[in-house]
Amino acid sequence: MTRAAEQVFDTSRDFAPALIGWYDRHHRSLPWRVNPDERQQGVVPDPYRVWLSEIMLQQTTVAAVKAYFEKFVRLWPDVVALARAESDDVMKAWAGLGYYSRARNLKKCAEIVAFEHGGRFPDTEAGLKALPGIGDYTAAAIAAIAFDRPAVVVDGNIERVVTRFLVCETPLPQAKPEIRAFLSTVLPKDRPGDFAQAMMDLGATVCTPKSPACILCPLSDGCRARSEGTQTRFPLKAPKAQKPERVGAAFVAVRGDGAVLLRKRIESGLLGGMSEVPGTAWTARQDGQTEVEAAPFAADWKRCGEIRHVFTHFALTLTVYRADLAAHPAPEDHWWSPRDQIAGEALPSVMKKVVEKAIPGATKARGKATS
Repeated sequence: MTRAAEQVFDTSRDFAPALIGWYDRHHRSLPWRVNPDERQQGVVPDPYRVWLSEIMLQQTTVAAVKAYFEKFVRLWPDVVALARAESDDVMKAWAGLGYYSRARNLKKCAEIVAFEHGGRFPDTEAGLKALPGIGDYTAAAIAAIAFDRPAVVVDGNIERVVTRFLVCETPLPQAKPEIRAFLSTVLPKDRPGDFAQAMMDLGATVCTPKSPACILCPLSDGCRARSEGTQTRFPLKAPKAQKPERVGAAFVAVRGDGAVLLRKRIESGLLGGMSEVPGTAWTARQDGQTEVEAAPFAADWKRCGEIRHVFTHFALTLTVYRADLAAHPAPEDHWWSPRDQIAGEALPSVMKKVVEKAIPGATKARGKATS
């Protein structure tokens, strides 16, 4: 926004119009979004697509989500189709996106919306928060974007924009109430969904963490951090506790025809419902055995090396062993996954690393991509 030198940026008056005017010209085109020009033509957001994208975007980047989103809506184009899907198929489609409790709650939420709400999502924050997997942020985002409710939406991008604009000296997450209070004073009564998406886009494309492009920012005239030259100092964050380091072992059994022995984790807890190779009983709170003596059955197990994976609350190092078997019956609750189907199994990222360490290239889809 270009202003005459003598004109002062009035936050209460100028913030929302400047931001939305910028958004109309510079919005990102995203597969789940209805753009401003489409809205002017009468296109309204699909709550299913908004909800699905917001669940996927929790603690995950837009770049990582796009392909998963497009795959999901191709397989299950509406909430009823997703509700009727097999849970294992949903987990397989989610594999690699991380935070697997989101996938379990996604399926539960779809079933409730489809079978108890007639396929229609609630259009209020309170109604949305009553559904599985939808917390304060997600409810506000869906209410604003899908239904144009005047909801205050605060994600990481928005936190950065506001803390810089205000020069907020309170570290995150303690600063969240201040951020919400400020946004409630500038939230426009019309186009609150576009306002929320504009804030997200501004943080993602202009007010970036390391090199903000302040010269392109529609709010730069009112931004205190820019006027003080302290943009990259914000947002302030409370020190993070050091993550505990855990260890364990994983055992990759390979049959003569290339099939790999897998089992399913219990539905609850970390990586619940996902597939894995047999391994020792590591958790976020305790180590698992790392020695070959902990193997699930006797075989010529050979050490392949180690993999490391960082979870939200801990880091894990697994010693990987491989055994090649001419033939072997699958133990109870295990199965042999054919070599050409490994890439389509519901393997979380940590297990893909394990299998790749023992069988390079095994988790890469070959030929036609599996659905």
